[in-house]
Amino acid sequence: MTKLSDTQTIILSRAAQNEDRVALPLPDSLRGGAAAKVVGAMLAKGFLEEVDADIRNGEPVWRETGDGHGVTLVATDAGLAAIGIEPEEANAAPSRATTEKTAPDAPADPEAVPKVRTPREGTKQAQLIAMLRAPDGATIDEIVAALEWQQHTARGAMSGALKKKLGLTITSEVVDGRGRVYAIRD
Repeated sequence: MTKLSDTQTIILSRAAQNEDRVALPLPDSLRGGAAAKVVGAMLAKGFLEEVDADIRNGEPVWRETGDGHGVTLVATDAGLAAIGIEPEEANAAPSRATTEKTAPDAPADPEAVPKVRTPREGTKQAQLIAMLRAPDGATIDEIVAALEWQQHTARGAMSGALKKKLGLTITSEVVDGRGRVYAIRD
């Protein structure tokens, strides 16, 4: 079973109690950026989806799309399964058109692979990547001299930004006369 925060569990539990699975209103303690972050994560995981709100019938609005329409949040089958509720066909949410615009940090298709992050051209991170992709790689001293960084900054950039965020594979080996050489091997 998926690990959910208390807030996510509350949101999905409330939605499960509604016949149309609308996940609004959100808990009173959840406002502003915190609400956007929690909902964005739930949209990305496919637990919620944004659908056109039926404003005429008083359906709550999560956000406005800018063209005079509003969207609401509806729990998906995956969202109900995450809290241990098997959706029944009879109680399934009515088929509704999902909006074309989704939250900025949510992929359009929950099953889609997240977009690959790429550094901007001309940045120190881009320079570091170019140095590590060179046939001979680069040592910490070479990186420090070229980028005017401290040694710990160079190591942190390689392990944090390059390995964890960009998913690059960085190798290192000791080369006679140079010391430890780091390289990106694709």
